[in-house]
Amino acid sequence: MEGEGRCLGESGGFGLRDPAARWTKEVRSWAATTDLSKAMSQDGASQFQEVIRQELELSVKKELEKILTTAPSHEFEHTKKDLDGFRKLFHRFLQEKGPSVDWGKIQKPPEDSIQPYEKIKARGLPDNISSVLNKLVVVKLNGGLGTSMGCKGPKSLIGVRNENTFLDLTVQQIEHLNKTYNTDVPLVLMNSFNTDEDTKKILQKYNHCRVKIYTFNQSRYPRINKESLLPVAKNVSFSGENTEAWYPPGHGDIYASFYNSGLLDTFIGEGKEYIFVSNIDNLGATVDLYILNHLMNPPNGKPCEFVMEVTNKTRADVKGGTLTQYEGKLRLVEIAQVPKAHVDEFKSVSKFKIFNTNNLWISLAAVKRLQEQNAIDMEIIVNPKTLDGGLNVIQLETAVGAAIKSFENSLGINVPRSRFLPVKTTSDLLLVMSNLYSLNAGSLTMSEKREFPTVPLVKLGSSFTKVQDYLRRFESIPDMLELDHLTVSGDVTFGKNVSLKGTVIIIANHGDRIDIPPGAVLENKIVSGNLRILDH
Repeated sequence: MEGEGRCLGESGGFGLRDPAARWTKEVRSWAATTDLSKAMSQDGASQFQEVIRQELELSVKKELEKILTTAPSHEFEHTKKDLDGFRKLFHRFLQEKGPSVDWGKIQKPPEDSIQPYEKIKARGLPDNISSVLNKLVVVKLNGGLGTSMGCKGPKSLIGVRNENTFLDLTVQQIEHLNKTYNTDVPLVLMNSFNTDEDTKKILQKYNHCRVKIYTFNQSRYPRINKESLLPVAKNVSFSGENTEAWYPPGHGDIYASFYNSGLLDTFIGEGKEYIFVSNIDNLGATVDLYILNHLMNPPNGKPCEFVMEVTNKTRADVKGGTLTQYEGKLRLVEIAQVPKAHVDEFKSVSKFKIFNTNNLWISLAAVKRLQEQNAIDMEIIVNPKTLDGGLNVIQLETAVGAAIKSFENSLGINVPRSRFLPVKTTSDLLLVMSNLYSLNAGSLTMSEKREFPTVPLVKLGSSFTKVQDYLRRFESIPDMLELDHLTVSGDVTFGKNVSLKGTVIIIANHGDRIDIPPGAVLENKIVSGNLRILDH
């Protein structure tokens, strides 16, 4: 979902300011044969578009019913819930008009609504930290594949440090907590239909770890044809011609899927009170005892139902969603919701100083209440895709943090940058594999040997995009303790025990190759042209 979607109603994008309006032209040709002609002559375009909306909904309903008839009996109920959920989302998609936020109503959040982490930490920890931890469930968003890094299967199974995968490190972190404090903090993985099977095979290796691991699947929704708005899928299978017909509808689906799985009620029955939700590829998203204590023992006695960890923006984060005050509530505003005239203002580091890390602490009781009231409100993200055969489709998604406005007494906590360490590219992978970080009980911390706490800016070129290519180009990971900025472009390889310091730029022109020799120390250097070390 990163950066691809357009929120419904954004001017530009797809022109979906009013989805029904797009199909007016096509429908006019057959309007005369239906009641639509009366609608046009009597009440004009608005009623005409309303009739089109109803026709579209009816058509989609019929298509979904056809798809449901192809579900095997053991999948019927689950498929029905998925398709019912999609129909509700599609209904909202057709109903909503205009921009999803009025820029004039966006205000800076009140001072006390975003607390500095230092203030939360200064409260210290209670003696009964074990009983506080026993009220917690850790949920990791595990629906993504490793395709953007050239890997097959779930992204969580990519090796990131000492051959440990994202999932290994997560299990190690929670096992360390449970052993240290003699607690029972469970790990829950929200899988997608893309990752579920492979993840479950791997889980067997953790049978002897002191962590109970649960899984549930986010929904499976049908992609819809951009022109007709009808589902591409003809049956429930997702093999053969149907491979690309389905998609997981973003992590905002967690509320409904967690509720439908039965796990929400199970954990409430066990006395659990909060979930800590984060992306599994964010290696900085560890359980923070100070934030947990703040939730369990609120200073004003008023329970907080939703905490969003935010951190200060740098120039690399200008597209990240930010917390604002909107109609008296904290609200997450994403760049896709911003009218074009205000995008530069949104990107301003001086005006909007923080962004959402997607580390979220949410009350289980509140999720249950809001889900049963159908009161969780999240903006729809319209994500355009082109399938392998060239067909243009859209998928309707939601984001988990967008629900903050539906919860009571929500809070932002401005956390250190160290709690946001996502691995989205091999450039990120190089950082976390290097000696900039030390690994202890599954957690990465900045090395004490680095004199300043900022993370270097690393940009590896397209020759490094795939993990296997990246690994082949480094005989060993360079010493980066004193690095500020690294840019590498073209056919470049690194020998063993290379040291990079200050600003290093290495550019191999097309057709050239640069081999950085073993033991080389590059400090504030630009290397370009052709440099090959040949055996004599």
